[in-house]
Amino acid sequence: MSKTLSPSAVELVSAKESLAFFRSRVAELRATVKQELSAAKVEKTIARQARQNTAAAKKAERIAKLEAKLLAMKTGKVGAKAIKANKKPSACTTVYQMAA
Repeated sequence: MSKTLSPSAVELVSAKESLAFFRSRVAELRATVKQELSAAKVEKTIARQARQNTAAAKKAERIAKLEAKLLAMKTGKVGAKAIKANKKPSACTTVYQMAA
């Protein structure tokens, strides 16, 4: 003869099985959420780094452009007065006046 379980014993076995299933399901979902969060964090870091690289490239481009402009101003065409001012002065000559 086989042992028959009471209705409450059958319900208890069923509840234990469903509890084990849901615990494993919760563990799987927890792992999935953790992976998604870490992936999102990595994506944010990559995006931030890309923005920083873009900003650094733009800054370097602006600096190069301004340096070229400054160099052009320094070595560009100079007016006649500036050329005369930059010439080496000639030797001093002293003129003596005779007293009368």
